[in-house]
Amino acid sequence: MWARLSQKDHFLPQITYRASPTRAVDRSGHVELRREKSIIRTMHDIPNRIADVLLEVEATLRISGKWDENSPDSNALASKQPFCMDTLEFEQWLQWIFLPRMKTTLEQTKPLPAKSSIFIYAHECLQKNDPSTGSLLKLIKTFDDLIKIQSSSRLH
Repeated sequence: MWARLSQKDHFLPQITYRASPTRAVDRSGHVELRREKSIIRTMHDIPNRIADVLLEVEATLRISGKWDENSPDSNALASKQPFCMDTLEFEQWLQWIFLPRMKTTLEQTKPLPAKSSIFIYAHECLQKNDPSTGSLLKLIKTFDDLIKIQSSSRLH
């Protein structure tokens, strides 16, 4: 679903990052992909890392049963409020607004956002007693952090 991006389009300082997938099965039998993270990739690979995070967000929504099969009506999607907070649940906004926009941005190698503060809103609105909340919050925080790193590298 997410295209891998060409490294030639990104001229950023070098940092390293490595991710090796592992599998885990929870008590209910759900298979979960986990990544052990250490720094080995280069800065120019941040768009690919963001694509990985977005895939993990989608997987987390699907595994937790928060992925909707049917799209909300067009009025709900056209809200002018941040995160469509007046018409959508946060998870719906992720699925129907955020993920498709970021997918298009990455596939068409458009500039990434200059900043991201999704984590702050996510932390406020996600159910604290839901087991999937921790995973989703961690992924959203990672996304915000990657955007921050990408933006700060443009300044240097």
